[in-house]
Amino acid sequence: MSRSDSAHANEGTGPDAYDAGPYVPKRGGLAAHRRAAAKCQGCPLYENATQTVFGKGAPTARIVLVGEQPGDQEDKQGEPFVGPAGRLLDKALTEAGIDRDTTYVTNAVKHFKFTLAEGSKRRIHKAPDLRELTACRPWLLAELHLVRPEVVVVLGATAGKALLGRSFRVTRDRGTLIPLPGEGERRRGGEERYVVATLHPSAVLRADDREAAYAGLVSDLEVAARALRERH
Repeated sequence: MSRSDSAHANEGTGPDAYDAGPYVPKRGGLAAHRRAAAKCQGCPLYENATQTVFGKGAPTARIVLVGEQPGDQEDKQGEPFVGPAGRLLDKALTEAGIDRDTTYVTNAVKHFKFTLAEGSKRRIHKAPDLRELTACRPWLLAELHLVRPEVVVVLGATAGKALLGRSFRVTRDRGTLIPLPGEGERRRGGEERYVVATLHPSAVLRADDREAAYAGLVSDLEVAARALRERH
C-alpha cells in the first residue's frame, strides 16, 4: 500500500487515529494477511521498526501463543520468539508436553517499539501504550479467526490486556481456563475455547528467582496442555 493509499485508508479517522483495521484483508488466509501486514501503517511504530513481525506456525494449530511485541532479534529476523525469550519458551513448552511445531506464535503488537540507549545504537525495549495495542488488535483477532485454536496462551500483561481487557492482571488471572471473549463461533462440535494466562518468558529471564518463575511458566503451560488432552 502506497502512502497515498494509506492516507485514503485512514481517511476520516483523523490525523491522530491509530487503527490497523483498514489494512486487514477482508478475505484470504494467513499468507494474504502476512503480506498485507508487511505494509501496515496503522500506528507510528512502523516508522522506526525494521519490519512487521507477523505470526508464524501451524495454520490449524490447536494452541496459539500470544506475546507482547517483537524484540530486537525478532525485528531483525522478521519472526516471533527467535531471541532469548523464545529459546526459553521453547524449553518450557517441551517440559509442559507441548510441541512448538504444532503451535502458532504471534504478538499483540507487530512492530518493535524501542528507545536508543544513551550514547549508543543499542535498542532498548519499550512497552507499547494502549493506543498502539488497540490499533494492532485487528491483526490479532484476524489471526485467531483464521487459525481457530482451542486454547490461547497469553504471555504477560500486555497480551492479556489485548485479549481480555484492561482489567486483566497476570498475578490474579494466570494458570486458569478463562473463556475466550466474544465467542460467537465455536471451533469444533460447539466446544468452548479458552485463554490461559502466564508470565512472558522475558519476565522469567529478568526475575530475581528465575528458577521459581520458570517453574510457574511451565505449570501454567501444563494447564493449557491438559485442556487440549481432555478434549480427545
